[in-house]
Order: sequence, then structure tokens, then C-alpha cells
Amino acid sequence: MQTTQLTLDTSRRHIVDLTPAVERFCESLGDGLVNVFAPHATAGLALMELGASSDLDLEEALERLLPRDDRYHHRHGSPGRGADHLLPVLLCPSVTVPVVAGRPMLGTWQHVVFVDLNRDNPTRQVRLSFVAG
Repeated sequence: MQTTQLTLDTSRRHIVDLTPAVERFCESLGDGLVNVFAPHATAGLALMELGASSDLDLEEALERLLPRDDRYHHRHGSPGRGADHLLPVLLCPSVTVPVVAGRPMLGTWQHVVFVDLNRDNPTRQVRLSFVAG
């Protein structure tokens, strides 16, 4: 198994496109599966189209579903932090993509994205793991 870790800064962007990093990681690894994992209690991953402001639509939809206010029992950190801890219930902490000849088999418009609305911790890690098939 091959593994690497990425470090992300989410202080300016809450949705980060990981697709280029995933493609670079896989390019010489042959056939198998790549798993992308976010080891955080307040972030998630998704496969989605980017462009035409889909990332902004996702961010706005999550803000509507998980408003930042004092309704949550979980209250440490910045206001609305309880919403951050519910995000991984809606967006999984991992995604797995098949790889053929060193190329992730994503759909035409699919991108692997890291989603982090948490304002308290802008430095994040993502683990990429490849298992040969």
C-alpha cells in the first residue's frame, strides 16, 4: 500500500479541489483503489462538479442546513461550532475511487473536494492511500 499526506490551508477557501493531487499521487501506481481520508471531526469529502459556481452553491446549502448560531449543544470554539461537528454526518470523511493504469476513474465533471466550514482550525490534513488491485 502507498500512502501520503497532504496539508491544506482552508482559511481562504472552504472547498478545496483535491483532484490534481489525487491524480499526481496515482499516476505511476497501476490499477487499484485510491482512498482519500480526512482525519477531522469537522470536515468532509465529496465527489462533485466544480465550475459554474457549484462550490458556492454547496457552501450556501450547507450553511442553510447547518446554520451558525447558538442552537447546538456542542458550544466550544467560535459561534456555531456545533454545526461543524455535524458536517461529517452529511459529507463522509472518506471517498474511494477506482484507478486504472494510474488514472483515477472519475466521471467527466467529477472532482474530489475537501469541505471545511470550520473557522477555528484552518490547517488540515488529508491522507491518500492506494491499494493495488
